[in-house]
Amino acid sequence: MKKVFIDPSRCTGCKSCEIACAVEHSISKNIYKAIFEEPRPPRFNSVLKLDGFIASLRCNHCEDAPCVAVCPTSAIYRDSETNLVVYNNAKCIGCWQCAMACPFGAIYPDIERKVARKCDGCNDRVKSGMIPACVEACPTNALIYTDVSTLEHFKRISTISSLSKSTKTYMEVI
Repeated sequence: MKKVFIDPSRCTGCKSCEIACAVEHSISKNIYKAIFEEPRPPRFNSVLKLDGFIASLRCNHCEDAPCVAVCPTSAIYRDSETNLVVYNNAKCIGCWQCAMACPFGAIYPDIERKVARKCDGCNDRVKSGMIPACVEACPTNALIYTDVSTLEHFKRISTISSLSKSTKTYMEVI
């Protein structure tokens, strides 16, 4: 299953992902019109800065998602086609059990609409073969849309290539 991963060493905190998310989930899908929409477009991710660490916080679409398990109306569920954890606003009763169960704090209560809100992984975009809006908008490629095995492969290559030629590194070959 493909997911959005972050390389915090590349994130500058520019918030392009936040803007792209809000525009993608706006009625107009237009950055200039979206800021005037009522109700305001929801934003499903947040760029956080803490002690020099910058990261984009959004739903991780957990394999064993606690939010799905606690939702009394099945408003939050796993999409069978994309395997993303998505929600149905019409079923949400605003109990916010999902927000309390989320270990990442990625679900928040939308007081104005009286529903819980979370990243839907740009489910409609993914179904049509596109990548999530936040990933597409990231100017430093800090957000990566891939599966775990491909991410592990690139991480290994990155680690090996970062070894300095001036440093003598010995590897035992069996």
